Formats: sequence, C-alpha cells, structure tokens
Amino acid sequence: MRRPTTAGLYTSGLLLLTAATGAIDAVSFLALDGVFTGNMTGNVLFLAFALVGVPDIPLLNNAFALLGFALGSVVGGRLVRRGHPVGLPVRSAWLLVAGTALVFVLVGVWAAVGELAGVGQITLTAVLAALMGAQVAAVKPVGNTDITTVVVTSTLANVTRESRLGGGRQTPSQWRHRTFAIVAMGAGAALGAAVLRLADGPVALAASGIVFAAGVTMLLVARADQQRSARQQAHAAAAAERPTEVLAAR
Repeated sequence: MRRPTTAGLYTSGLLLLTAATGAIDAVSFLALDGVFTGNMTGNVLFLAFALVGVPDIPLLNNAFALLGFALGSVVGGRLVRRGHPVGLPVRSAWLLVAGTALVFVLVGVWAAVGELAGVGQITLTAVLAALMGAQVAAVKPVGNTDITTVVVTSTLANVTRESRLGGGRQTPSQWRHRTFAIVAMGAGAALGAAVLRLADGPVALAASGIVFAAGVTMLLVARADQQRSARQQAHAAAAAERPTEVLAAR
C-alpha cells in the first residue's frame, strides 16, 4: 500500500474540517434558531432580511454569529501571524487543538443546561462562529486555496467556470480538491441533520466535534510528516557535504 504524501494528508485534513463545518452549520441552523456559524454568506442575507422587517428571522442571533466569526478570525490571525512557509505552524496546531477541546466543552455545557433559549442560543452560536473564524485563520498557512473549509460558493464557481465545459483549464488536482470540498460540506451537513433527527443538539454537536477532531488529527499528522521529511533532507544534505569537506581539508 502506497504511503500517503504530506500534501495528501493536508488535503484530507482540510476536507474533514470542511465536513465538520457542514455538520456544525446543520446543528446551528436546525437546533439554534436558523443561524449559520460557518457560512457567513447566509447570515448576511438573513440579517438583511431581518433589517427590512421580514418576520421570523433571528436578528440578534445572526448579528452575534457575524461578530463572533469576525472576532475569531481576528484573534486567529493575530495568534498565527503571517510569513510562514507552506504548512501548519505550531501556533495553528495549538489553536486547532484548543478549538477541538472547546467543541466538546460546549457539548458538555449544552447537555448540562438542556434546552437552550434566548441568551443561551446566542452565546453558543457566537462561540461556535468564533471557533469557525479562528479555524479559517489557523489553516490559511497550509496554502490550499481550493479548500477554504467554511464556504463552497466560490469553490463551486471555480470548478465549473474553469472546467472544459466552461472554457477553462484546471488541473486534475484542482478538480478533485474543489469537487471533494463541495461533497464534504454536503456530507457533513447531512451527518449533522441525520444525528439531530435521531438524537438531540448536544449529541449532534458531539458528532460534529468528532469529525472536527479527525480533521485536526490529520493536519497534525501531516505536519509531523513534513517535519520528518525536512529533517531527512537536512541530514542527507549534511552527509553529502562531508566528503567535500574532507577532500578540502586534505
């Protein structure tokens, strides 16, 4: 069996996080009063509907989801910073691990509190949205622009616009990444909705957290593999220089 490449491991991790976003969005939309925590496009539209008086649109929930996502992205950007080589910086790794732990803390709090309403829904929505925003900042250095992990609108546009039918050209790798990202988002949403039909919100969020944890684990494995390869290359380069140094000394 062929060993997965570092790039393949990173791709798998990003796809799992995309699926986790779909699952968490299913939970937030279906169990937290019709609000998305990862798909901010939907929240912007809902917020606009609410502002012009469309009934039954949760204005505060959508507003706090937007603010939470923005805050998480800002904090994540500050923590991770810029200028990293392609890969997963150590701060990104810690941020993702902390995010995984936070999901399961929220599961425990939700299970302990029971049915949420009002402030409880808004708080949980805002925290989950902040987690999604921070996650985007954490995976940005991986450098795969075809898998954004939180939205697939631009992904769908790219995979169709740049297809042969659309008169464009995309590499097989780009086609796979973009297509799998769309499928992963849908599969995650289906998982979240299915678990909600069988159980309750905390259980569905726990299932989403398991997918999130799997994605983070895959990214950490990819990071370790990348570091191992870098060390091996450094050792090989050092070994290749030694004969030259010996000859020069003679």
